[in-house]
Amino acid sequence: MLESLRQFKAGIFQALGHPTRVAVVEFLSHGEMSVGVLCEKIGVEQANISQHLAILRNKHIVETRRDGNQIFYRLRDPLLGEVLEKMREYFFAHLGEVMEMMQEEKKGAKKSEQKARR
Repeated sequence: MLESLRQFKAGIFQALGHPTRVAVVEFLSHGEMSVGVLCEKIGVEQANISQHLAILRNKHIVETRRDGNQIFYRLRDPLLGEVLEKMREYFFAHLGEVMEMMQEEKKGAKKSEQKARR
């Protein structure tokens, strides 16, 4: 049972493993949106967003509602939007550390470049 729960969790994180899908979930955490509105907000073509929405739908992260020709998407559980908000808080809490690592990496790259020129 514990292993299948881990597999379920991993599947959700895998589905969120692309910036476009994260953006979709972030926007949908504010409410239902049509495919066209999502395309405009995220800045991608409909074919592209449709592929990402299919992945999210297959993992039961989003649900759909049809109104005439339009399909509207919403989060199956708004709790996922809260999870992403916590992840954002985590990111900003550790942003200083990441920036320091990047600065050290940049310094190391410059030193290597200078040695290579000699």
